[in-house]
Amino acid sequence: MKIQLYLGALFSRIQGQHWWIGILLWFVLVAPAQASVILRVAIERGVNQVKVGASTTAIVKDSAGRTLGQLPGMSAYAAQAVPGGVALDKWQSGLFWIEPTAKGFVYIGDRWFRGRTLVIPTEKGLTAVNWVDLEEYLYSVIGGEMNSSWPPEALKAQAIAARTYALYEREKQRNNPVYDLGDSPDRWQIYKGVSSESRNTYGAVDGTAGKVLTYNNRIILSVFHACSGGHTENVEDVWGNTLPYLRAVQDFDQGFKECNWVKTFSPGEISARISGIGNIKDMIAESFSPFRSVKTLKIVGEQGTKVLKGEEVRTALRLKSTRFSVSKGENGSFVLQGLGYGHGLGMSQWGAYSLAQRGASHLQILGHYYQGVALTPIQAK
Repeated sequence: MKIQLYLGALFSRIQGQHWWIGILLWFVLVAPAQASVILRVAIERGVNQVKVGASTTAIVKDSAGRTLGQLPGMSAYAAQAVPGGVALDKWQSGLFWIEPTAKGFVYIGDRWFRGRTLVIPTEKGLTAVNWVDLEEYLYSVIGGEMNSSWPPEALKAQAIAARTYALYEREKQRNNPVYDLGDSPDRWQIYKGVSSESRNTYGAVDGTAGKVLTYNNRIILSVFHACSGGHTENVEDVWGNTLPYLRAVQDFDQGFKECNWVKTFSPGEISARISGIGNIKDMIAESFSPFRSVKTLKIVGEQGTKVLKGEEVRTALRLKSTRFSVSKGENGSFVLQGLGYGHGLGMSQWGAYSLAQRGASHLQILGHYYQGVALTPIQAK
């Protein structure tokens, strides 16, 4: 199935003004020879069909690397799962590579990306993977994770944290034959493709190129969140494990409306999310972190009791944070009044914004939120 595509003004602007940046996207390595670090980002996972294409003429290759033919630019084709592999237009193969010519973009699902595309069958259908240079990936991630109009030093701090996190995940997934990370914020980083790139994200990435955070010469788990509500947390109070660089520190995100929230639940709404205990009678915060985040939440129902611990408190009830108080509302409802947005570990993005506004550099911001770390050039393997 073929569908005509239009990139419009966005494509014209990026193609016309920023392709020259591509020649700068190389890492400083230990050896004299230079090479880029490639990420495999899963854009669609476990689907029966996915739309793919390119902005320029694209070369189509099979699982053996043989060129099968070309797809015309600005058209989308439906890749479909079939017994033994993938069907794409008039071809069928165990997998397909789609490689744009002349530095074109690729199209996956409903978005445009840099790099090339791999469409491969997996256990639950097709997975479409964007193979992209790490620095080009970050051009998009910075604009997805932060407002690109924020102070340059906050954007640079985000660039280093995001680069470090991506490489940490890449190492963790080294035995995954298909991808290194995905594109959603629930487990990974926000990656929207070229639509979230801008002049400011280029500057933040290029201005920190090849730099990552390490602790004892190892890349750290450089997690970040929107805001903590006044104080970040120690990692063991959220995830149970201890990491020496994810320590609780004072935050600077007070006063932002994004960091204050109120959520009201009816007993039925809680029962729908916490199964097996019947209609909810009470909700009790039993234990707290040293900075007043809820570590243990007991939910009492007519048929039993459920105890939520650590990060489960936030995810089970789909709360913005675990820093909240509980009170009874009208008609048996429960009112949660909270501070913060996210798990509260590592860098607070609104805190980074505030510190940058006060004149802090990106290195000062990172040194505050990640304790005892070093800034290190990437050593590619």
